[in-house]
Amino acid sequence: MPDLPTLLLARDCGLHALTAKDLSKQVNSGALVRIRHGVYADGPAWRELKDWQKYRLQIQAAAEMLQKPTIFARHSAANVWGVPTIGVRHPVQALALTNDGGRSRAGVRRHFAAPSGLEVVRRDGLLVTSRVRTVLDLAAFTPFAEALVPLDHVLRPGAVLRPGTAAQPSALSKDDLRAGIGSIHSAARQRKIHAALDFANALSGSAGESYSRSLLHVAGFEAPVLQQAFRDGQGLIGYSDFCWKRARVVGEFDGEEKYLKLEHLKGRTPSQAVVEEKYREDRIRALGFTVVRWVWADLMQPGRLERKLAAGGVPRRRARSAILDAQNVP
Repeated sequence: MPDLPTLLLARDCGLHALTAKDLSKQVNSGALVRIRHGVYADGPAWRELKDWQKYRLQIQAAAEMLQKPTIFARHSAANVWGVPTIGVRHPVQALALTNDGGRSRAGVRRHFAAPSGLEVVRRDGLLVTSRVRTVLDLAAFTPFAEALVPLDHVLRPGAVLRPGTAAQPSALSKDDLRAGIGSIHSAARQRKIHAALDFANALSGSAGESYSRSLLHVAGFEAPVLQQAFRDGQGLIGYSDFCWKRARVVGEFDGEEKYLKLEHLKGRTPSQAVVEEKYREDRIRALGFTVVRWVWADLMQPGRLERKLAAGGVPRRRARSAILDAQNVP
């Protein structure tokens, strides 16, 4: 994974013997990319970055150009904390501590926050909302399905951080998060937060698993068992991402990290990991389970995951009106 390229500020061009005309030529040729007014980065290095890394550079670029100290929040604070979120091309987001109607200026979307009780942390040289406040804000202001991803992440012990992010503090508890709600948000926003917190689960093994679980819940499927152990005559097969025991269906989310990242490969080559995963799936199928697999593209296309799960036999939740007391059934 490449390191983040150094930012080049237009105001410092004299130090590099560059003129405004030189900058324009290099941008037109692709040698440089303009991140925001007055801030540039190496073009080839930029094009190698993941979306979340590009977003991080946009946050840093804003911090370099804004004259007043800026407290980054919501998706921007989550990025600095190394907490995953759903979606790309989020605006740079920060707090406005005075409710003067100014919501967006200098390319930064601002959200009013009362300064009373606000906890601000300096991380990687940037001012950000605390980890608790960051995930609570996301739970309050993003759709339920998206809110589960950062919540599950901070609840999960030993969550894998994105490369290049500072060490993350220990896992939070639901009590830690509930204690942080207070009167920061309106009653309606608090209900959203509590609903997401009630559903959050530290057993979700990745952002993809968390988002999958929230989407299948919204689509009305029965809640699966997470990290179900499977054994056969040879011993432990492994743990499934999702399992519907009654329907004998196993669900597996395949993120690219499973086959590419060193911490998941554990000394194997990507091809060895693929072969071992296929062998593991065959052993689970031999126990009489259907295995349904999906990838990020299935999560990003509305309805695609729902169709896969339905075709695989994953049961829907029963409506209250369909739940009968066996003693009263004629």
